[in-house]
Amino acid sequence: MIRAILTDIEGTTSSIRFVKEVLFPYAAEQMGGFLARHWDDPAVAEQVAAARRDSDEALDTPEQAATLMRTWVDQDRKATPLKALQGMIWESGYRNGDYQAHLYPDAPRRLRDWHHQGFPLYVYSSGSVAAQKLFFGYSEAGDLTPLFQGYFDTTSGGKKEAASYRRISESIGLPGNDILFLSDVEEELDAARDAGLHTVLLDRDNAIASSHHPKVADFDAIDPTSF
Repeated sequence: MIRAILTDIEGTTSSIRFVKEVLFPYAAEQMGGFLARHWDDPAVAEQVAAARRDSDEALDTPEQAATLMRTWVDQDRKATPLKALQGMIWESGYRNGDYQAHLYPDAPRRLRDWHHQGFPLYVYSSGSVAAQKLFFGYSEAGDLTPLFQGYFDTTSGGKKEAASYRRISESIGLPGNDILFLSDVEEELDAARDAGLHTVLLDRDNAIASSHHPKVADFDAIDPTSF
């Protein structure tokens, strides 16, 4: 029996295009100036120090750090320091009203339904926890953060590693068999299934010919009580 639902963001609740065409370019454009203005802030310094360890580069100036961050974006690196710094930059964009987070219409509707039905809801994304909260706090459907009981990011481990989902299950306080994970990425679902979770593949563009996981086009086709 499903007792909690864990969901991805990009391609699952929301269009990948919003992240790639709005959020990533915004952070890349703002990165140099943001680092220059906040270079001595403890939260920023902590992430720059982590980036030094991850890259073995000196990163003595904001310009050097910004260059590394842009390189990691181009490489599609899921590095925690990059995600944390992007989240800090995105916060100002959300608060300034420069954009709102995209959501597929079925996602907030069903998330609200599941919340009202008593299913605890959680998020697991490669974006930082802070960025996830901003995403759902400043969405086109309004502030959805009251719906969620917890958020997980790469500090729990890579999304294609079964150990990450075991850690998340332990943190939630439920066995994997009681948790339903929603994602558009087959390898993530494979890892979750290996950790004992139930899985559903979101194929919103009908681009996946077959899958080892139950496959649906939207959240309206998901019934957590059927597992």
